[in-house]
Amino acid sequence: MNIAVAPDSATTAPAPITLRQAWPFWLKVGFISFGGPAGQIALLHEELVERRRWISDARFLHALNYCMVLPGPEAQQLATYLGWLMHRTWGGIVAGVLFVLPSLLILIGLSWVYLVFGGTALVAGLFAGIKPAVTAIVLQAAWRIGTRTLRHRLLWALAALSWFALYVLQAPFPAIVLGAGLIGTIGGRLAPQVFQAGAGHAAKAGPHAPALIDDDTPTPAHARFTLAGLVKVLAVGLVLWLVPMALLMLTQGWEHTLTQMAWFFTKAALLTFGGAYAVLPYVYQGGVEQFGWVTAAQMIDGLALGETTPGPLIMVVAFVGYVGGHTQALLGPDHLFLAGALAATVVTWFTFLPSFVFILAGGPFIESTHQDLRLSAPLTAITAAVVGVIVSLALFFGQHVFWPQGTGGRFDVASAAIAAAAALALIRFKRPVVQVIAACALAGWVLSVVA
Repeated sequence: MNIAVAPDSATTAPAPITLRQAWPFWLKVGFISFGGPAGQIALLHEELVERRRWISDARFLHALNYCMVLPGPEAQQLATYLGWLMHRTWGGIVAGVLFVLPSLLILIGLSWVYLVFGGTALVAGLFAGIKPAVTAIVLQAAWRIGTRTLRHRLLWALAALSWFALYVLQAPFPAIVLGAGLIGTIGGRLAPQVFQAGAGHAAKAGPHAPALIDDDTPTPAHARFTLAGLVKVLAVGLVLWLVPMALLMLTQGWEHTLTQMAWFFTKAALLTFGGAYAVLPYVYQGGVEQFGWVTAAQMIDGLALGETTPGPLIMVVAFVGYVGGHTQALLGPDHLFLAGALAATVVTWFTFLPSFVFILAGGPFIESTHQDLRLSAPLTAITAAVVGVIVSLALFFGQHVFWPQGTGGRFDVASAAIAAAAALALIRFKRPVVQVIAACALAGWVLSVVA
């Protein structure tokens, strides 16, 4: 069935569409949503606001502002919100699931290729170039968030403090998030001008072509806040979390890898303020140091795969799950692929379930108000701390990439040169991430051939 698009007339609102007409669009988005959250949000805006006119700019940004203050992948949550607003609960579920499902399937396939063929000269050479690019990509994330957030010396100090706490003192990531939030709460009262959030996203002024859900479109009945509706969503969300968790505990035990993955990534899902880069140190602490599901080198490779596939970057957790399930042979030595796929699916379920609950539970309240949601002082402080966290992640990656035999070993000049070129291309020339990774992979393969 064809997907409805905006009419030619700029004075006529689009014809109403059904969920059956809309789901192919959400599937398409799941396959083409490259470029991280910024690129994904831009894609949704271009398609839904500018091209199809399913929602007005002001209503789109109203939803985005809510998603920006939630833990979790904001682009996936925004897709869920818009799908819910247009087509009730099932619309939100379809939009949110299809935003993630292609990435999950692609990463399961790539993870299998990585583990089975990763030792070949071709794959090894490609990853020799991709790993330095990942270090540059993480640095770019710190630069991008820092230039937007660190607008006062106290926020710079908070970023430095979070880096010191994580990189030097090895403090747990949740403690850093809670500490930054506490500092922001106190600082917002003592020095509100420091912790005042920036203008952020604002609606465009001026007249615009009518949209299916326009600025003055009344809130649909399903999007109106009721206490009964809130309780229902929370209850269903709790059941959807509790039943699989209970099944894992009863059939496998609390110490089993799948049960520990379910519990660990539930906690990770509630700590992703600031995006995937902010939570990666926490995933590293658990996945590498605490449980040993992946090695440090595999974690870097997994981030590289996540950068080159569509969908939220936090989908790197599916790679962690697959590698852990595959290498630990959870279903026996004859079913390694199935074990990895099962673990990746479990991890994805428990990582993204809270995002659906946040949207379906909080959306009606947000739609009942037309106030602009702004980042509070605690979230401003957390965002500043995230900059330090991301820098520590970049240093960690650089340490393992530039000194592959350890800090006392030989410095890898070629990897450093590739990383520097990638950083220049990303930060100075604003090249797309996928292009930079492809160029670096080619450079790594060439160097492995001529070496």
